[in-house]
Amino acid sequence: MQNKTNKLFTNRWFIAVAALLCCALWGSATPFIKIGYELILPERNVPSTILFAGLRFMLAGVLTIIIYSVARKRFLFPQKKNWGKVLHISLFQTVLQYFFFYIGLANTSGVKGTVISGCNVFCSILIASLLFKQEKLTLKKIIACIAGFAGIVIINMNGLDFNMNFLGDGFVFFSTVCYGMSSTLIKIYSKDEDPVVISGYQFAVGGLFMAIVAFIMGGHIELWGLASVGVLVYLAFLSAIAYSLWGVLLKYNPVSKVTVYSFMIPVFGVLLSALMLTEQSNVSAINLVITLILICTGIMLLNYKKSNE
Repeated sequence: MQNKTNKLFTNRWFIAVAALLCCALWGSATPFIKIGYELILPERNVPSTILFAGLRFMLAGVLTIIIYSVARKRFLFPQKKNWGKVLHISLFQTVLQYFFFYIGLANTSGVKGTVISGCNVFCSILIASLLFKQEKLTLKKIIACIAGFAGIVIINMNGLDFNMNFLGDGFVFFSTVCYGMSSTLIKIYSKDEDPVVISGYQFAVGGLFMAIVAFIMGGHIELWGLASVGVLVYLAFLSAIAYSLWGVLLKYNPVSKVTVYSFMIPVFGVLLSALMLTEQSNVSAINLVITLILICTGIMLLNYKKSNE
């Protein structure tokens, strides 16, 4: 049974479909978060925004635990010895990543935030290769990352400027470093604990911590009506599904082979935002085509193997 599971989760086509599904879900978060701002946040300040995020991730953790406990016909709970690992991942994946991201995004443009977030693949591969020695940093991986990042820059060419500020651009970059750390830690810790269990409980703990801190800081949200509740539940649901599936992929595959698909998140975000929001999109068709070509090139490079490999 274990061999069949390993074979499925390491199949390149399964990886592609599963990873792209995760990226599509994460990409859909952009328009839904913006809609949520209008429906849920009476005052768009940092504490209220963090409270919104904290409730989202706390609910995501609860949904993950319930859904997968029902699916496996047993209540999922971390082993006592692994609680420290859950808290460790929660610190990087939920608390620090989204603390830096939400504050950073409030102090920089959406375009620059998208481009800087594209560095998360670089960070994941560099941390896995240089800090934890999980895999080798090869020329092929570097070229693949450059191709993918170039695609992210091109899709944002109409709105990109090169003025940097610490609280904005710097904080968004710190969030990508936290993402890279969490991706690597999930691969390490999933050897001793189910990645779905890790995902569910780290969300619940991290989200609860963010919500409490934001509430103490004066954060306030309003959940009135089906639309606002629906947005919050969908955001929680997409996090529950995407992060759990992503964790399973990281458990069975090299970090670089999975995280390279993250370059598709901004593409899905741009497309879905154009469809769902009333904002004017500045992305040209030719830029989108070039972006997709570059990103697909990077993905194929990392997934290509010679017959003797």
